[in-house]
Amino acid sequence: MIQAIIHGLILALGLILPLGAQNVFIFNQGANQKKLISALPVVITAGLCDTFLIVIAILGVSLILMSLPILQISIYTVGLLFLLYMAWSLWNEKPASLKNYESMSAKKQIGFALSVSLLNPHAIMDTIGVIGTSASIYSGTEKLVFSLSTIIVSWLWFVLLAVLGKVMGSIDKTGKYIIMLNKISSIIVIIVSLVILKNLIELISQ
Repeated sequence: MIQAIIHGLILALGLILPLGAQNVFIFNQGANQKKLISALPVVITAGLCDTFLIVIAILGVSLILMSLPILQISIYTVGLLFLLYMAWSLWNEKPASLKNYESMSAKKQIGFALSVSLLNPHAIMDTIGVIGTSASIYSGTEKLVFSLSTIIVSWLWFVLLAVLGKVMGSIDKTGKYIIMLNKISSIIVIIVSLVILKNLIELISQ
């Protein structure tokens, strides 16, 4: 059982650490919101989405869904459009410290968090291909603790990202570093979008 827990923790950490659209967005919202509690919508939404993906991957449901080419193309297309819109929004977003500026609303946070979590083909494939496959070697209680370990890592990581973002936002009183972060975040999301576009073209041409 200890092996299953350690395996789940290390695997989930390895998958979630790389800088991607989801991580960038959560950190960005932590930095831009006036209060840390205002970034809860993005943290909770991302956590629930990851939990959902992990559960369906472990149950094997996702393998059936992703075996349908038309569904894969749909996910890639919608995900690409959402990421491009998110990149545009981040590029134009200003920190909450500036006068007369309204931070991203909870509704918008949830919408973007859903898009970078559930409509991100790379996140889906990582969950299915790595976590789902790894979970198949366990059964019963071991599979349960393995699953819980990966889910716990996701939630703790998202909370930590928001906190780190808020710390940076608190240090940057002028807002110039946050504006720079927003621009960098936007560029990262555009790069992720280009990779998804490449994969989409390859998928359509098959």
